[in-house]
Amino acid sequence: MEQNLPGGTWTLGDLAVTRFGYGAMQLAGPWVMGPPADPDEALAVLRAAVELGITHIDTSDAYGPHVTNQLLRAALHPYPDALHIVTKVGANRDAQGGWPPARDPAALRDAVHRNLRNLGLDVLDVVNLRLGDAAGPRPGSLAEAFETLAELRQQGLIRHLGVSNATAEQVAEARTIAPIVGVQNMYNLAHRHDDRLIDQLAADGIAYVPFFPLGGFSPLQSETLSAVAERLSSTPMSVALAWLLRRSPNILLIPGTSSTAHLRENVAGAAVTLSPDDLAELDTI
Repeated sequence: MEQNLPGGTWTLGDLAVTRFGYGAMQLAGPWVMGPPADPDEALAVLRAAVELGITHIDTSDAYGPHVTNQLLRAALHPYPDALHIVTKVGANRDAQGGWPPARDPAALRDAVHRNLRNLGLDVLDVVNLRLGDAAGPRPGSLAEAFETLAELRQQGLIRHLGVSNATAEQVAEARTIAPIVGVQNMYNLAHRHDDRLIDQLAADGIAYVPFFPLGGFSPLQSETLSAVAERLSSTPMSVALAWLLRRSPNILLIPGTSSTAHLRENVAGAAVTLSPDDLAELDTI
């Protein structure tokens, strides 16, 4: 097992994870619906992630739905002791490929039990409550939903809690209900609205996990990014990942891919060294 992943490690509560992780969403079919086009390659990607030393895999039973969790179980169960799987609840899938909210207590309990069943686990390491909608965070209290997850944690079904797609106010409210180990929001070189929140969380030892670290379904486009990458004989995506690792020690990466070759490229690329001049230039984006 290779351990020299860029960024070193971080501790989620009492769970040591590599800062360079893997997001399993892209293992499902098109638009995160249905089975993968190449099931064997999907299994190979998950096994390669573990072989590379990655100990943080992000998933959700809504992906597919059920597909990515079932692939994880098929590829890696019984899971290595060092591997920690982070999942999220709070949204389902509809037949049109939408993500309708499912945050009432009964839906959340059902989602936690589905994750346990499809992953083949007795306890979930980390469960994130997904808030807002596909367009982004939405203001409003998360109390009823988060209290439900806090109860499931007290029952021993969940080790640690987090929130996803959340406003700074919702993060603060969650922390009055139960400890959180992470916040998973959209953030990347071109979308930096959470800068202040990241720094506050870092001071409190709480992880920040950017989803769409490379821009999501439409990759990051920036002349500045391309220019820095060219100067470093690297790629824009590699530089974007390296920038995130440098941005703050509490940032954990979960770039997704359905290709083992691309997974290895992401890991190698994120190790690119950025000089102070490179960072200053990238900060202008």
